Amino acid sequence: MTGQSTALVVGASRGLGFALAEEWLGRGWRVIATARGRSDQLETLANRFPDSLEIQPVDINDGSSVRALRERLSGRRVDVLFINAGIAREIEASPVSAHETDFLDMMLTNAFSPVRAVELLRDLVPAGGTIGIMSSELGSIAHATGFWQLYASSKAALNMLMKGYAAKHFDDGHALLLVAPGWVRTEMGGGDAALSVAESIPRVVDMIEANRGLAGLRYVDRFNNPLPW
Repeated sequence: MTGQSTALVVGASRGLGFALAEEWLGRGWRVIATARGRSDQLETLANRFPDSLEIQPVDINDGSSVRALRERLSGRRVDVLFINAGIAREIEASPVSAHETDFLDMMLTNAFSPVRAVELLRDLVPAGGTIGIMSSELGSIAHATGFWQLYASSKAALNMLMKGYAAKHFDDGHALLLVAPGWVRTEMGGGDAALSVAESIPRVVDMIEANRGLAGLRYVDRFNNPLPW
């Protein structure tokens, strides 16, 4: 399709990342979806959209792997870069009861690695394009309740790192979005979550579309409402 928009979804093998890829494909976009290893879900999706879905391997926690992805995509244009990778461990624990390695793993995967990936892939996105990262309402320090304390801390750290990124790259012309999709029933979100994927992801994509061309950093929910830092 001439003029077909392209989204690069990093962390699309399952859950919300997979749902984002499927939603954009259903709207006529071309999607480059990444997975750390083989994903049966993505391969099935590729059979449905053979001309529009490209699967690329990457481990977001491995900087050399992200750099290799950047090299493979050299010369390509990406209208939306969306980083979805994230983990939740020791969700009921406190700093006293948690295993240190579990907390450090969350900080690496949920905060450090996504912003590093943005730094490495940003030049694929032209001025006027969009860079988004999946954050959470729990990343709001102002609204902190102690729920999922350690996971929430990793998302607050993500938000802070993106604040720094936005300050350094203020003249890029990119819309920068920290996206809170709501508490969604996925493997990570759990069965008690309030929302289905279908109640969250289409609104997330609508919100991203509404922010296209609006440069600057925003921390917003799926309805495009600003959230307090």
